[in-house]
Amino acid sequence: MAKQQRVLDAVQNYGKRLFRFIRSRVQSDEDAEDILQDVWYQLSAVVDLEPIGQLSSWLYRVSRNRIVDQHRKRKPLSLDDLAYEDEDGELSYPESLLADEANPETELERTFFREQLFAALNELPQKQRDVFVWNELEDMTL
Repeated sequence: MAKQQRVLDAVQNYGKRLFRFIRSRVQSDEDAEDILQDVWYQLSAVVDLEPIGQLSSWLYRVSRNRIVDQHRKRKPLSLDDLAYEDEDGELSYPESLLADEANPETELERTFFREQLFAALNELPQKQRDVFVWNELEDMTL
């Protein structure tokens, strides 16, 4: 059987099951589609498919490896990921961002918080930025 035909057969026979397997382990359909595309590309790049005894095992192993690779490359959390809603329905941030104690984890969170805050502030028009800084950071009343 020609290599091209084996790849086409694999896509037809394993495509849907492999997609469901990947999708159950990633956050979105788009991520699952990207990983599945990588798996098919890697299969098509194999010069000789004969040494692959169990094609299904090989496909699932490559899929697992791609999922792990994606988790390693995952982008850092956004500032919104650190926030939570309190009992009053207001947005709150972990106490560690405001705490005086210094340890590597709280310093990392504070640094990340400051970077995100100032990046957001830089997107505001100057007048709005000034009002926010005066009101929220310098405790001046409006």
